[in-house]
Amino acid sequence: MQTADLYKKALDGGFLTIDEGEYLFTHAPLAELMTVADTMRRERVPHGKVTWIIDRNMNTTNVCIANCKFCNFYRVPGHAEAYITDIETYKRKIEETFRYGGEQLLLQGGHHPELGLSYYTGLFRELKQLFPRLKLHTLGPPEVAHIAKLEKMHPADVLKALIAAGMDSMPGPGAEILVDRVRRLISKGKCGSQEWLDIMHEAHKLGLTTTATMMFGHVETVRERFEHLVKIRDVQARKPEGAKGFIAFIPWTFQDVDTLLARIRGVHNLTTSEEYIRMIAMSRIMLPNINNIQASWLTVGKETAQLCLHAGANDFGSIMIEENVVSAAGAPHRFTARGIQAAIREAGFEPQLRTQQYEARTMPEVMEEQVINY
Repeated sequence: MQTADLYKKALDGGFLTIDEGEYLFTHAPLAELMTVADTMRRERVPHGKVTWIIDRNMNTTNVCIANCKFCNFYRVPGHAEAYITDIETYKRKIEETFRYGGEQLLLQGGHHPELGLSYYTGLFRELKQLFPRLKLHTLGPPEVAHIAKLEKMHPADVLKALIAAGMDSMPGPGAEILVDRVRRLISKGKCGSQEWLDIMHEAHKLGLTTTATMMFGHVETVRERFEHLVKIRDVQARKPEGAKGFIAFIPWTFQDVDTLLARIRGVHNLTTSEEYIRMIAMSRIMLPNINNIQASWLTVGKETAQLCLHAGANDFGSIMIEENVVSAAGAPHRFTARGIQAAIREAGFEPQLRTQQYEARTMPEVMEEQVINY
């Protein structure tokens, strides 16, 4: 293989194979990868701005029977620290989110063995009745699969009911690495890779906008990362005409502090800043049919995320008024609305507040600057 030929194929909009992607990741100079990815970013996102969003990550419950080896957040049923979030807590935190300028709730939770479809549809309807302008970016393929198993329903029917109850869009948690060898080692209790992909395809058929993710830097091989990217790309290629499908791709690094993977298996996140930037560039190169690539400042920090904006990324994600799961495994970074805009400007770009649909939002005239420690 010749790197120049692969660069041309990518710049022409071609779909690189797993072998070609692995070859570029392993052999291409980082500066060249960044240049190719940056060129592709300029074509896919011609306005040249770096987008960001204000939202809050809340959890319906911390009770989970999936037993993922990288998660410190979950509690088994009956644990003294187990909880299901009550409506008064939702009301208080959503009102606070509006004061901070947010309009979206990223709502996820564990695989609770007793929370079925009626719980989620009832919750969504109540939240929408209380806060009509609230956007619900909720659940994910593993949670939809879990609800479908509890109810003995097809996942598509679960999605239809959730959409009718107020689900606006679906994030991409639980992807980890979409290779079953890896999933058996780190997240055996979750849905398999094909089920994750199939649920996303059903969501796209229903017109639901979704995001795709990848958590890397644990037990996966480099080749398995590229298997993951190709599977994501193939689902996007199958979306119905006119559907947005995967509106963004977000790769982040495994956070290892006190996780079972680290304590029992000795697996640690050894991903360097250069490797993360390389993966961002390859994400842009491998996914020409997904417009937005997000840099995960939460897991890699401001400086590395800023460099990613010159390596194909065009989105800086959320200020994350609240985030519990990744932080529980050691992610230490935080941003305010003022800070995230300053970081984007420092990198040489104009910040643009956005919605989940990547539509531009005007900065709220009155908004509190959150100062929250978790």
